[in-house]
Amino acid sequence: MHRHRDLCERAVDPLEIAAGLEAHGVTDRTAARFRHRDVFSLAEEMYARVSRDGESPPRPTPQEVPRARADWILLSLLPGALCSATVVGLHLTRGRARLTVAALGVLVLALGMRAVLTRGPLGTRTRAHPNATSTWTYWLLACALLGDGLLGTALAGGPDGLPDGTGNAPWPLALAPLPALAWACAPAAWSAHLFAVRARRKLAASRGLEDFAASVRPLLLGTFALFLGALTALLAISGTALDEPSPYAQTITLGALLLLARLLTVHGFTHAPKVVLTATAASQAVALASVFAARLPGCDLLATPVHTLSDTWGPGGIQTLTCGLGALTLLLHATRTLTRASAHTRPGEPT
Repeated sequence: MHRHRDLCERAVDPLEIAAGLEAHGVTDRTAARFRHRDVFSLAEEMYARVSRDGESPPRPTPQEVPRARADWILLSLLPGALCSATVVGLHLTRGRARLTVAALGVLVLALGMRAVLTRGPLGTRTRAHPNATSTWTYWLLACALLGDGLLGTALAGGPDGLPDGTGNAPWPLALAPLPALAWACAPAAWSAHLFAVRARRKLAASRGLEDFAASVRPLLLGTFALFLGALTALLAISGTALDEPSPYAQTITLGALLLLARLLTVHGFTHAPKVVLTATAASQAVALASVFAARLPGCDLLATPVHTLSDTWGPGGIQTLTCGLGALTLLLHATRTLTRASAHTRPGEPT
């Protein structure tokens, strides 16, 4: 009571105290030391025992949920539009002009992604480390465009030249995933918005932490599945428009990884996304480097795992495996952290 007095005096209901205790690391085991069955039961007693100078406690007011705004809706469409314009420009140019279009397209696409990741439902709550995972996000997107073709060429003994964006290039590019992932910023923003709005409503209606967690978990899985369905449709459209095969497995696992990392970051859990994205990018880089290192005398065994996996699943198996494991790790972490009441308190609310 003494340690959390300010929290208790500002709280409008026991659930707010329970969320604050949970954010400070109080667990059901801690509550058992005070002869309570769980954190919510402990919060109810703290709420009842706190002194408010004889004043009646204010009635709980419904939490104001964020509404969809035209600015972030249009902003979420910006990366897809910029990426599509870049792809069209690459198809209409040749030689040095194509390099200029590619460089300019990468620059404006990076700026568009940065704008989406700093505003709207995908923007972080605070300015502390707002782009902690941006570097690895761009790296994984580059691997989706370049890495699969480079790895396949390297396994065959190449590459003998640089990619030029044509089908008969010595180093083929996979153009279909990038527009699909860029346009997927829109369903990602809507999924994050939907999850935030519904979770706030369930927080206001819940009467306990376990009740809230049980109601939010299927909501999280549902919005996650909704995004994957939208990404699959976008990838099919992108592959048809560009007349090239769509790498569904590696693109969908990458999209799942990036969405979960962003959801966790938006709600204040930045450590796990950074670690998982770093490990995923590093594992892909190590796999590619091992193929080139195996060409050194006496180092043939370095590329054996990559050759085995490539013979079984193809060159895209490396991206599918690494991104899939990363996405599964973050999904398990999200079902444990994003179902906490403290994950859905607003910046101005006491915790």
